[in-house]
Amino acid sequence: MSAAANITLPKLDTLPACGYHLPIMTVEVTWAGCLDYALAWEKQKTLVAALSQCPEREGDLLLLEHPPTYTLGRNGHRENLLLDETALQEQGIAFYHVDRGGDITYHGPGQLVGYPILNLKRIYTTYSLGLVRRYVHDLEELIIRAIAPFGLMGQRHEAFRGVWIETGADLAKIAAVGVRISSGGITSHGFALNVAPNMRHFTGIIPCGLEGHAVTSMAELLPHPITMAEVLPHVISAFSNVFNCETEVRQAEFVGIQGNS
Repeated sequence: MSAAANITLPKLDTLPACGYHLPIMTVEVTWAGCLDYALAWEKQKTLVAALSQCPEREGDLLLLEHPPTYTLGRNGHRENLLLDETALQEQGIAFYHVDRGGDITYHGPGQLVGYPILNLKRIYTTYSLGLVRRYVHDLEELIIRAIAPFGLMGQRHEAFRGVWIETGADLAKIAAVGVRISSGGITSHGFALNVAPNMRHFTGIIPCGLEGHAVTSMAELLPHPITMAEVLPHVISAFSNVFNCETEVRQAEFVGIQGNS
């Protein structure tokens, strides 16, 4: 059961806009608690289909946790999964091949996952081949801004995607980014921020296929416990700021999602 499943999120004010975005739209933010990966994936597909049929429809941001799950992106390598089927079953970890970019990653309780369903043609003034790079850059930016109030200085890696933190002499990854963008500019999948997950589950994979690169969490870096309830408002606020949008927060039961409570 997710300790964050019963969180009630506030309505947040819109912060100043980034210069290269189109005028404000409204994004419905749904906190779904701890939700099975397959159910969340189906919900994304439903929202993508609705937005594809009506491109002027407002966007969505699904925020949730998953039960322990490994997902392998469409260009990923199965050898980066270090556990066999028996070990996965014994440890209670699900495994999915998915249609996002990137390699293999872990999702689990204590990790904040965000799935923005947006029409990028409404967000960016220029729609070009650099769209994916710009969108991923903005997802990284919202994580960097969201963790800054906790005294954590996130940064981009010169060679790899995601958000990284200096830990001594090296960089460790605190958030992963993996997206899918349809030919019509509709997004799905998104980001995963390690708030306080079970870090042992990362040892069952080579995270993002990056051997020799560490993974960390907010809980490991902070001198005090951290909860999902503390982090969520900062993520929503940063999302509103970076994508120049207003947010309307809903609980899962209002939009047909049933998580664990």
